[in-house]
Amino acid sequence: MVALSGAHTVGFSHCKEFSSNIGNDTHYNPRFAQALKQACADYPKNPTLSVFNDIMTPNKFDNLYFQNLPKGLGLLKSDHGLYNDPRTKPFVELYARDQNKFFQDFAKAMQKLSVYGIKTGRKGEIRRRCDAVN
Repeated sequence: MVALSGAHTVGFSHCKEFSSNIGNDTHYNPRFAQALKQACADYPKNPTLSVFNDIMTPNKFDNLYFQNLPKGLGLLKSDHGLYNDPRTKPFVELYARDQNKFFQDFAKAMQKLSVYGIKTGRKGEIRRRCDAVN
């Protein structure tokens, strides 16, 4: 699961998904939290506002996402949880220092996930939006 969370190294999240946590979660780097508050200030009026999941290399699949977590630069509550939970922290630290290991474990996890409980026909659906049922 930690390796799969590394997918947050690319892409973005809408402000509505994390804005309520910024003031309540002490795991955010203070300067990062302030920048997020500013970037998302108008999200109630503009629900399309979003920020990159990985502020360092948002368009590159790499291990900087894991290097950012100990610095308080995780965007989502689940990101902070990975580093702050003693069960997952060793994996974050491993992937932060060993990009190849992250790539290998991510590939294995994606392969396993790709065949897990696939719903076909009327049992499943392809969502038009990942955050909403059609």
